[in-house]
Amino acid sequence: MSAAFVLAGTRIEVWRTERLGRVSLRHAVFDFDGTISLIREGWQSVMTPMMVELLGATPRAEEKPRLERLVRDFIDESTGRMTILQMEWLAGAVSARGGAARTAADYKQEYLRRLGAHIAARITGLQQGYTSPDSLLVPGSREVLAALGSRGVVLHCASGTDTPDVRREAELLGVAASFAGGIHGADGASRSCSKKQVIQRIFSEHGLSGPELMVVGDGYVEIEEGRAAGAVCLGVATDEAAPGRVDERKRERLVAAGADVIVPDFREAQILVDYLFG
Repeated sequence: MSAAFVLAGTRIEVWRTERLGRVSLRHAVFDFDGTISLIREGWQSVMTPMMVELLGATPRAEEKPRLERLVRDFIDESTGRMTILQMEWLAGAVSARGGAARTAADYKQEYLRRLGAHIAARITGLQQGYTSPDSLLVPGSREVLAALGSRGVVLHCASGTDTPDVRREAELLGVAASFAGGIHGADGASRSCSKKQVIQRIFSEHGLSGPELMVVGDGYVEIEEGRAAGAVCLGVATDEAAPGRVDERKRERLVAAGADVIVPDFREAQILVDYLFG
């Protein structure tokens, strides 16, 4: 699978050149986890076994290898959605197999408990100052935020993680102040702050046309929603466990979702921003 072209001397892949000729960026929406922050790296390794465990306990459960494939495929496709929507899928899947499903809110609470244990040392390290914030940022994140800001682009953050947690983690990483347009996350068990809604609100409130907004993310969901709205879409195919390497499965999903440009991270931020502005 090859891009239309790769910018000379870089790892910046350009996929849809016909859309980039009309770019006049005024605002940009960034996903947070996996796009800017690595604090929650490995969340899939927490959600997957939890879902497999709960589905495996139902009366009509498939064999474990099949359940694992089912869950992995679902998580791949739903990366970027609010956690409550992922837990709604889990509740439906439990019921479909004859199990006594708990509420999506209950499942979300249990998932967040397990995830909290997974990331506790990272949060503590940041709070106490013995972990460098840069070690938990996608490489080049500060540079791309600064480069866009210097061009007058208003930056927003939209995440499927609960708003208080996104704000706290953005503060710990030292990037919260970059998002002058606001940090928008999920609201507990509510479905009222999806990325689609955030994108639509920015278009409406600021009177934007398609190529005046850029959507940046590592998930299928935000790229698909940005594409549908006519925004410029920048896919971030970082291997979160080994920043600097490309996650090929992530890259393939981003291409399929409609990304105009794909980068492995933001180390070539200035070249990227200069290209986007022609």
